[in-house]
Amino acid sequence: MQHPAEQSPLGKSSAYIAEYSPQLLFPIARSVKWAELGLDGASLPYQGVDYWNCYELSWLLPSGKPVVAIGEFAIPADSPNIIESKSFKLYLNSLNQTVFTSWEALQQTLACDLSAVAGKPVTVRLRTLAEVMNEGLASLPGQCIDDLDINVSCYERPQPELLRCDPERQVEECLHSHLLKSNCPVTGQPDWGSLVVQYRGVALDHASLLAYLVSFRQHADFHEQCVERIFLDLQRLLQPQSLTVHARYVRRGGLDINPWRSTEAMHPDNARLARQ
Repeated sequence: MQHPAEQSPLGKSSAYIAEYSPQLLFPIARSVKWAELGLDGASLPYQGVDYWNCYELSWLLPSGKPVVAIGEFAIPADSPNIIESKSFKLYLNSLNQTVFTSWEALQQTLACDLSAVAGKPVTVRLRTLAEVMNEGLASLPGQCIDDLDINVSCYERPQPELLRCDPERQVEECLHSHLLKSNCPVTGQPDWGSLVVQYRGVALDHASLLAYLVSFRQHADFHEQCVERIFLDLQRLLQPQSLTVHARYVRRGGLDINPWRSTEAMHPDNARLARQ
């Protein structure tokens, strides 16, 4: 079956347009993958947001002098559409030779264009390089499980059957791994990420979680759907009182994508990791 991104610029030769072109943005309906995961967009089992960070953002002042900045875009996880990443990059590059009278004018333009394509309001924050530098790098919360001994032989599909728990033990804990990898479903390029699982409920076997995450290594899907699949598989196993799953992916093409999915009302942090 044709992937919903097949008609997008992904994997195709594209001319780089250096003047404002919002028509470059390409929406991909979330409903196709929601249906595949057994989800109904009207009653999702999580709240969430997709944080996109742009490190290649530039435009012109009225004097003709260029400006560079770092952009943060928060796209609601229940928006009808995601924005295909290459089209997002092409759109951002179309600002390179475009004049904006102020940072506020650019921010409003970005919010308007991205919200129209996503189908829900997208929050935009522009930051100077000095601001981001002063924030420094963050560490993931909780216990890293990457040093656990595991045997792995299958990498082609996620294997939720690997997951184990101890129904006799109740815990509240936060775990993380830097060994998440999947592939773009259209180009086959690798997507590298770090994943956090925070939950309250029956105890999850840590080694089984690591083996499960490694089973995504050759799986083809977008960042958002990988995180949603992990969330759903853990929810089915644990039936937790609370569950949050979020990933921070390594940037590609000047953009990193960081999906959060949670049973709780969230105020997620968007702090940058070493690989970002």
